[in-house]
Amino acid sequence: MIVENHRITYRNVASKLYNFLPVEIDIALTDFNTILNNHGYHGVGPIFFSILSDPTAEVMTAQLFLPIKEDLFTISKEEEIEFSSYFHVNQLIMTRIKGNYEEESQMKYWELSQYMGKKEMIQKTPVFVEYKKSHAGDTYVEMSVGVL
Repeated sequence: MIVENHRITYRNVASKLYNFLPVEIDIALTDFNTILNNHGYHGVGPIFFSILSDPTAEVMTAQLFLPIKEDLFTISKEEEIEFSSYFHVNQLIMTRIKGNYEEESQMKYWELSQYMGKKEMIQKTPVFVEYKKSHAGDTYVEMSVGVL
């Protein structure tokens, strides 16, 4: 199932660029959380990321994002963390991954790509991946991409 007109909107978002092997994404997520926690910042939303490299590349370049509680942000430049008081991307198409993310992510990426082709849509953003929880506490992933 692919949903049109999806959007991603958060306030007070910290972000950082990472390069890693896809199987090492947990290391990048942990590093990002550790840096923010060590500087006294508190995550209040789901962590999400954008895939800036070719999704099939051996080494992935991704920008990790985390909404934080604090609305004032000062951190040393060497940490290479950016801050936006508002983050908003709209006109996305989105699909959900409820099973094993590692197994299903490539398949879902190609579903989005084929959907864009069939609908004659043009990709305008990188792929976004959001980790979310249902009301029952189950974790799932929303994968989306901006289109024209």
